[in-house]
Amino acid sequence: MTEDQAQQPSREPREGALPGLGILAGGGPLPRRIAEARRAVGGNVFIIAFEGQTEPETVAGVDHVWHRLGATSTSIKVLKSAGCREVVMAGPMKRPALSELSLDARSALAIARAGSRVFGDDGLLSVIVAELEREGFRVIGIEDVLGGYLAPAGPIAGRAGLSDGELADIRRGVAVLRAIGAADVGQAVAVQEGLILAVEAVEGTDAMIARAGGLKRTGRGPILIKGLKPGQDGRADRPTIGAATMQAAAEAGFAGAVIEADASLVIDRPATVRSAEDAGLFLHGLVFEDMS
Repeated sequence: MTEDQAQQPSREPREGALPGLGILAGGGPLPRRIAEARRAVGGNVFIIAFEGQTEPETVAGVDHVWHRLGATSTSIKVLKSAGCREVVMAGPMKRPALSELSLDARSALAIARAGSRVFGDDGLLSVIVAELEREGFRVIGIEDVLGGYLAPAGPIAGRAGLSDGELADIRRGVAVLRAIGAADVGQAVAVQEGLILAVEAVEGTDAMIARAGGLKRTGRGPILIKGLKPGQDGRADRPTIGAATMQAAAEAGFAGAVIEADASLVIDRPATVRSAEDAGLFLHGLVFEDMS
């Protein structure tokens, strides 16, 4: 669908009905699951799908429109016309360079207001959240629609105990993660016996894991540590782990993974647990404040 076809008939919510939900959809299965969960309880859903980001199966059978990143004014107009009062952002986004974006006037002004903050990993997403709230939308988190996805504290898969050496690696990883997170760079690091093999940048977690696998030393395998950045708005881009990530870690020779409890999402928990345990990996949720 083109932007010229984007206008939808105005929809007023019935009294007592759930507010219409707009989904800004990145890649992966989460946007579709959010749509299905809200529709299952009688809510109306409208998806903004982004060219080069959203998978076609995400929008099958759901009211939607395809937009380019940077078309903020058009997206807001469509969400209002579709009767959306809540908005959720879900699924990974491949971050383009600003020069690759075809910014409308509103996006350009918002980015100018944000200044250098927009160059960070989550800066552009925080700008989008601010513009949506400026227009009166309630921006909610994935966990507000999908229950049971937040990682609990404690063992999730594999062995329950961690060695002193592994705990030392995790403390080291959390410290580095906080340092790069403060600069809005990434959400994950790979650590092996005190060595930082890799930090996540624009390539994403799975690609970082593969890169770290080529750098690992002999001995105990590396550990993946993933969590929120200091001060990060969890509504925009929560750290996420799933079966594919555990499979990538297994192929790269990792010992296991640690994610920040009550801050990170576990996708397809049974499949993720199975993937980890079949490969002999552990997966734990930890409170990062306790790891300093």
